[in-house]
Amino acid sequence: MKKLYILFTVLSFFAFLILGCGGGDSSNIKVGLIAELTGDIPAVGASCKNAAQMAVEEINDAGGFQFGEKKYKVDLIIEDNAGKADQSVSAAQKLITQKKVVAIVGPNASRYALPAAEIAESSKVVLITPWSTAPKATLDSKTGASKKYVFRSCFIDPFQGRVLAKFTLENLKFKKAAVLYDVASEYNKGIAEIFKEVFEKNGGKVVAFETYTTNDKDFSSQLTKIKRATPQIIFLPNYYSEVPLQIQQAKRLGINVPFIGSDSWGSEELLKLCGNDCNDYYFSAHYAADAATPATKKFIDNYKAKYGSTPDDVAALTYDSFGLLWQALKSAGKNDRQAVRDALAKIPQYDGVTGTMQFKEGSGDPIKSAVILKIIDGKFTWFANAKP
Repeated sequence: MKKLYILFTVLSFFAFLILGCGGGDSSNIKVGLIAELTGDIPAVGASCKNAAQMAVEEINDAGGFQFGEKKYKVDLIIEDNAGKADQSVSAAQKLITQKKVVAIVGPNASRYALPAAEIAESSKVVLITPWSTAPKATLDSKTGASKKYVFRSCFIDPFQGRVLAKFTLENLKFKKAAVLYDVASEYNKGIAEIFKEVFEKNGGKVVAFETYTTNDKDFSSQLTKIKRATPQIIFLPNYYSEVPLQIQQAKRLGINVPFIGSDSWGSEELLKLCGNDCNDYYFSAHYAADAATPATKKFIDNYKAKYGSTPDDVAALTYDSFGLLWQALKSAGKNDRQAVRDALAKIPQYDGVTGTMQFKEGSGDPIKSAVILKIIDGKFTWFANAKP
């Protein structure tokens, strides 16, 4: 009896080890999502989550993945980073070590994607950020070389900053610009500096270059300095949740020049918060819903049918991030972290709903076009394309 008890205990222990190491049902592929569901930009997190769930439902409804003689469905494991860098780190660690995911999509904002990307890279797990345009997301912080496990489905800030600077000079014909940006955010700071550099190299002058810090609500001091500098246009490379307040405070101070923005304007929440105050202003974006290809139109129609709203940049980029991951899984032919990474790194081109992405070997940054949108009567409207 004692021998039977010992045998049972040993077998139970090994069974526990096997189940623990396997991370659950071996017939499923686990994919992680880190999104800003709460915190400072919840509309971004909601769009990301919606598109992720839609992408996973579509692949599962189509039968999942066939590896050899076995079919695998996808389990989506969602983590909320609450709009915080430290929770982005803990979410990535949890998905990698506890949930045993094969890859992670997200976070979106650069200030949250950068710390999560460091964890993914050191753990040798693929992370695809849909919306982080800061160059550092895919670069090794020590050597400056490209990370091996971190990719993105969006263009990067040096390209976006050049597009906006040249559009301001060449299309809008403005030679004097002011900039107001969040100095504590990698994204805002990076694109502001690029815009200034390119604008001034091409004959323009930045007459005021003002900063604030994340979560500030009063911009009157900076805007007063900007007003004194008499710019023809003001560049706000800031998030949709901040821009309406900045524009409204500017108008109360008697500033009547136009504003221009970056891709962080591209949430329909901006339209709700800003109203007519944002009419006739331009910003750079990743795609235009009103100038869609047949494949993009299908995505938009399916998203509208499911969620009752037009997908924004984040939704479209998240959907493309999962499309890249699905292609890598199919090429890898197995549910294996390293095999998925190697397959993803070999994708030369991907035709997504946000356009064609070309990847150079050794880089997780796609070469792709941007679009310029204009806000007309409370709607985002296509104005121009900007190719690399």
